[in-house]
Amino acid sequence: MAAKPPFSLPVFSTSRTSPASTAARTLPGPARHTPLRAAGGRRPRRRHEFWRSPEDQPSWARPALLGVAALAGLLYAWNITGSGLAPYYSVAARSMTESWKAFLFTAYDPTATITLDKIGGFLWPQALSARVLGFHAWALTLPQCVEGVVSVLVMYRVVRRWQGATAGLLAAGLLTLTPVTASMFGHAIPDAALFMCLLLAVDRYQAAVGGARLRSLVWAGVWVGLAFQAKMMQGWLIVPALAVGYFITAPVTLRTRIGHLLTSGVVLFAVSFSWVLLMTFTPKDVHPYADGSTNNSAWSMVFEYNGFSRPAESGPGGPGGPAARTGPGPGTAHGPATKSDTEGAAEGATKSTTPPPTPHTRKMVSLGSEKNTWYKLLTSRFTSQIGWLYPLAVLGLVHGLVLRGRRPRTDRLRGGYLLWGAWLLTTAVVLSVVDIPHTAYVAGLAPALAALAAAGAVTLWRVHRTAANRPARLLLPLALLAEAAWASFIASGHPDFVPWLIPLIAVATLVAVPGLLSYGRATGRRLRPLAVTSLTATCLAMFAAPAAWSLSVLDPQYAGSSFEAHAGPGGQSAGGGAPGSAVYGGAGGASYDMSQAPLTAGQKRLLDYVRRHNGDATYTLAADGGWARSRAITHTGLPILPLGGFAGMATSVTLAEYRHLVASGQLRFALLNPSVATGGKAPASETAKINAWVRSACTKIDPKAYAASPTDPSLPEPLYRCSPASTTP
Repeated sequence: MAAKPPFSLPVFSTSRTSPASTAARTLPGPARHTPLRAAGGRRPRRRHEFWRSPEDQPSWARPALLGVAALAGLLYAWNITGSGLAPYYSVAARSMTESWKAFLFTAYDPTATITLDKIGGFLWPQALSARVLGFHAWALTLPQCVEGVVSVLVMYRVVRRWQGATAGLLAAGLLTLTPVTASMFGHAIPDAALFMCLLLAVDRYQAAVGGARLRSLVWAGVWVGLAFQAKMMQGWLIVPALAVGYFITAPVTLRTRIGHLLTSGVVLFAVSFSWVLLMTFTPKDVHPYADGSTNNSAWSMVFEYNGFSRPAESGPGGPGGPAARTGPGPGTAHGPATKSDTEGAAEGATKSTTPPPTPHTRKMVSLGSEKNTWYKLLTSRFTSQIGWLYPLAVLGLVHGLVLRGRRPRTDRLRGGYLLWGAWLLTTAVVLSVVDIPHTAYVAGLAPALAALAAAGAVTLWRVHRTAANRPARLLLPLALLAEAAWASFIASGHPDFVPWLIPLIAVATLVAVPGLLSYGRATGRRLRPLAVTSLTATCLAMFAAPAAWSLSVLDPQYAGSSFEAHAGPGGQSAGGGAPGSAVYGGAGGASYDMSQAPLTAGQKRLLDYVRRHNGDATYTLAADGGWARSRAITHTGLPILPLGGFAGMATSVTLAEYRHLVASGQLRFALLNPSVATGGKAPASETAKINAWVRSACTKIDPKAYAASPTDPSLPEPLYRCSPASTTP
């Protein structure tokens, strides 16, 4: 048997002429200028032949990678026409297609009066796509699919450079078949852009650490900064891994390493803070109000509301805490609300004695029933989405560090284990401390798990083939047993979903373990069939379960939704809207309509009535909650003036400013949310003050003027008309 390549699975046969001697051969005469064939006798690849592997990779690598990428594209785009609109974020995406100012500031409304309650950089690709292709759910999802395929391709490249083509291809496949990513990249979910940027940062880091290249390290900082624009501080979770890996592994002096890291850090923070600085140094009467803050501060919105106020907060409920609604709201995907529903919501909000939360006491939205425990990543909510590879990844990390522990400081293999191990550890610790409102958050673990699991599987196989002592030959069978037992345990929580899965894992394990144990005693013609059978059974036992969960996204019933990335049973389908409710409670009873349902006929008639009588007003109407400040913008792009922000706490418009808009003729109609509290012991919010003034100074429109029925359940909010005369004392 010929010597095996250092970073590939074993070669069971070889040609009679070695690749090295073939490449070194010099032909006499004119033939010496004829292009030599690549290693292994292959013709050099032409530029347009993207389907052929480069000369430094096995001939099967590129076709296999294209197959994995095609599978990823199939999973992500299969349900693209039914992917649905993301609640809240799709409103901003529509606004960003209506106004370049809204696009720049990632504003929530077309007139850019208030931002999202986070940096909305993840919406820039979606908004550009919608500008070109028109505003459709599939147009917002298309950039997500592209980001997913790019992530798979980059995953292959970074792992191939580290562990070889076999491990790179396995890592790309495992990333593709991670359930949470299979669902996430098929919907307009913010984490997709973050995911791609972090992998591109690792790609540039890898190019930097091998030769201590400052330019590549700076580009890694740029990509991390762009990840910050997508998901703020979540994008920084990778920074410790990059810093530790470069500091330990880069082949230059300590002083140079520190200088490179500081330079890259400056660029990283400059790109990260670019949007915050734009908001800070733009005059306040020019930029929109920073939602999530009470003082119009982008710094407060990013680092307090979305940052350091999160770790201590837990439990279900929206910003309104216990007052948050849990039943279907008006016009939900489950059908229009009844009159008793809306009256009950208003009555409950008015009588509630729970004080309105502040940004310091708010609670994060939580979708599961689990408490915010440190072991939440081991609970059933997350293990079926991200946890299939836990045993193999941990064993691969430990085994790799032990094997490379005594190598020189600059050893690239050990440096890779440090990088991926630090990424996995940092992200797992942070996610274990904070509340996780959406399952897509745990997708940040997927690249590290895929890389370490792939490296572990390939390395354990190499050791198994070459080990001279029996204990070393037991490592792979033991890893297989641990992985198969863990996968069976997770799958047992859903016995009705692919009921043949656990028997398949059991049979594959029973075939693989004896085959692996007897592999060393096989010789001659028995070697190749035994190896192929053992490897096939091993892969089935280890990876059949996550593959089954991921492939289930081809069925819309198991594909998740634009609100929640979830593959397999127990999730929300694309047509289901927000889990449990279409209206989330906010401060003082303010509500936000999370439904994806189109506008009803009554709602369209109301908007037509307003536009006919609005004259040259800047705003169609003002709305403090419900459908008018969400679905009305999404489906029409009209300049609705939203009040209160997402949680109802933002003072984006004061009463004095509101009265000025009415006095100047810029605003003539107001739609009041009946669930906003107008009394109680708690101090009235600015939105409540505005509502009280509108009720006292403006004229209520008879529903008969715009509604087919005075009791239309899709129109629970009263409509008021305000004139400049109403602002005079």
